[in-house]
Amino acid sequence: MRAVELFAGAGGLGMGISKAGFTPLKVVEWDRWCCDTIRENRRHGIGVVGHWPAPTEGDVRSLDFRSYEGKVELVSGGPPCQPFSLGGKHRAQADHRDMWAEAVRVVREIKPRAFIFENVKGLTRATFATYLAYVLHQLTYPDLVRRDGEDWLGHLERLERHHTAGGVEGLRYNVVHRVLNAANYGVPQRRERVVFVGFREDLGVRWSFPQETHSLEALLWSQSRSNFYWERHKVRLVDRNLDARAYARGMSLPSRPPTKPWLTVRDAISDLPDPEYFPIEAGEEFNHRLQSGARSYPGHTGSPLDEPAKTLKAGVHGVPGGENMLCRPDGTVRYFTVRESARIQTFPDNYRFHGSWTETMRQLGNAVPVRLAHVVAEHVAERLKKAS
Repeated sequence: MRAVELFAGAGGLGMGISKAGFTPLKVVEWDRWCCDTIRENRRHGIGVVGHWPAPTEGDVRSLDFRSYEGKVELVSGGPPCQPFSLGGKHRAQADHRDMWAEAVRVVREIKPRAFIFENVKGLTRATFATYLAYVLHQLTYPDLVRRDGEDWLGHLERLERHHTAGGVEGLRYNVVHRVLNAANYGVPQRRERVVFVGFREDLGVRWSFPQETHSLEALLWSQSRSNFYWERHKVRLVDRNLDARAYARGMSLPSRPPTKPWLTVRDAISDLPDPEYFPIEAGEEFNHRLQSGARSYPGHTGSPLDEPAKTLKAGVHGVPGGENMLCRPDGTVRYFTVRESARIQTFPDNYRFHGSWTETMRQLGNAVPVRLAHVVAEHVAERLKKAS
């Protein structure tokens, strides 16, 4: 099955989609460093990216996609999320980086059988409720285009009237959206993203998001009741660091949960060499060089080793170290290396990132975990195959 990937970033969403069986015909990203990252991995034939076309480095707004009509099963991408990010300036539709209208235009021009778009959880905040409704209505009726001189609220009113009238004219998609926590799908990070999935109405597809496979309760069981977590990692009893509330919650569980345990930072990085003692040359080659300067203070404490990582963030003014630091059991902290952050985002170990540490961490902070993208895309692919 064929796809078009928009706003590709460092490739996390696209890699997950490719692993689910989609072959991208076009990959679009405006950021030079992200394109360099994709180009580097493509040149070396790394994973699914080795089979991608060369990325189109440019602004989606300047590109015409009509030549792909009838040739593509899936359109996917993450429209720039800074307008809605909790860490950003929250300007939403007033922000020039809001690319939702372009995502809708590409769907209108290509008419794919399905689409997958993702964004930050902040888009679902009460403050943005009206704009979220606008996004959903546009995705449902991409042919109902905003008129010259019409503001977005006027366009929303027209979309609402069309919807309540049972409008069936033109292109229509059945759209669902949900906030997904990546930790619940086997990603060692508590990362919540809102995912939009739409199927073209003529396919008659019935679809829902895949069931969660991992849980906090299962992790607490393995740490408090069975001790399997500690035994697997060969952690001595004296070194087992679990706060009293988590221990009490685990001990109160009446039975072993049916799901798998959340994955932790220790699960993700324990087999990597300590970057404080790793040779600098090797660290540079493997994106595993130590970045100095980490410090802890209230509200800026890092990710505990025996929990899923906090959400890695790109930051408005550089990288906020609290979310991108490791907190050891003894309370000391250090920054995650690029390779450790890539592990937390479930990128393969041979995937290399271009740019400085801060630039690379920006790419990772903006990325979709590869595993989360794969789980959703695989579920979509299965349904499309049945509908064909």
